[in-house]
Amino acid sequence: MKSIIYSETGDPSVLRLVDRDVVEPGPGEVRVRLVISGVNPTDWKSRRGSSPGESLPFADIVPNQDGAGIIDAVGPGVTGLGVGDRVWITLAAYQLQSGGTAQEYTVLPVDRVHPLPDSASFELGASLGVPAVTAHRALTVAEDGPSRLYPGALDDKVVLIAGGAGAVGHAAIQLARWAGATVITTISSAEKAALASAAGAHHVVNYTQTDAADEIRRIAPDGVDVIVEVAPAPNAQLNLAIARNHATIAVYANNGGDIMTLDVRKHFSLNVRYQFLLLYTVGRQALDAAVADVTAAVRDGALEVGEQTGLPLHRFDLAQTAEAHAAVEDGAVGKVLIEVTAVQ
Repeated sequence: MKSIIYSETGDPSVLRLVDRDVVEPGPGEVRVRLVISGVNPTDWKSRRGSSPGESLPFADIVPNQDGAGIIDAVGPGVTGLGVGDRVWITLAAYQLQSGGTAQEYTVLPVDRVHPLPDSASFELGASLGVPAVTAHRALTVAEDGPSRLYPGALDDKVVLIAGGAGAVGHAAIQLARWAGATVITTISSAEKAALASAAGAHHVVNYTQTDAADEIRRIAPDGVDVIVEVAPAPNAQLNLAIARNHATIAVYANNGGDIMTLDVRKHFSLNVRYQFLLLYTVGRQALDAAVADVTAAVRDGALEVGEQTGLPLHRFDLAQTAEAHAAVEDGAVGKVLIEVTAVQ
């Protein structure tokens, strides 16, 4: 089978296409024939490391956490999944040498492989994973909010999503709308505004053209309940200005800087909660809840991809994985997908 590997950290040129033997699944594992691999910022950040040429935990690593495909073998003790099942994948490369989805076949623990509803495309399945599970976690950590998402779970809540044209922002818009929230998003251009609107945002605020705090307060005079935050450092003052009492700011990335300054008195007077989140360490219970709710949203038709629904797709083949990584690293707007094998 064809696999992409890297043996040291560095730029996309460290990614190599190699031939490897197909591996049989062990107890509690399934083997998936990958149709589509999804590329996320976490994939290129893991590949690049903190500096070029760093040693790795394994001799080589197959990259990419997300993907979708068809189960073609199951190991002993596996229940609930079988040969021929369409599936989507989460955290494929986490702590595994050869689990990543940038290859024709991957063998994974069964808890990283999830049924993909028949109505969903493999492109959608490969676009879930990191973005949708991250978005779910961000929407379910509020002190007075739900711990699960379903239609009506966020009724009467106002959600602000920073960067609504990104993959996580796109998923957060769609999940929040499915759950009943009023959704506001901030963007930086007319192009991104069109994408956020197509995803389903009720209100789109271009922070380069207006006073974002004034505009958000006009939309939500009592303030925002939950803020899904991609850039906590540059947005700290804005978030304070529009947060209601007991608001939650859920931080999933550090765009714009690693260090932020907060006015302690003003924050504790509003009982503001900052909740940082990272999928790798969020815990099995949170992951399982997210997978169940995301799958339900897919089944309901609430999660969609493609330019017409606010997330343009950029396609590469497996031999172009380096170019796919470079596209994400260079800030491609939309979702970068790698077409691994043909649907049979």
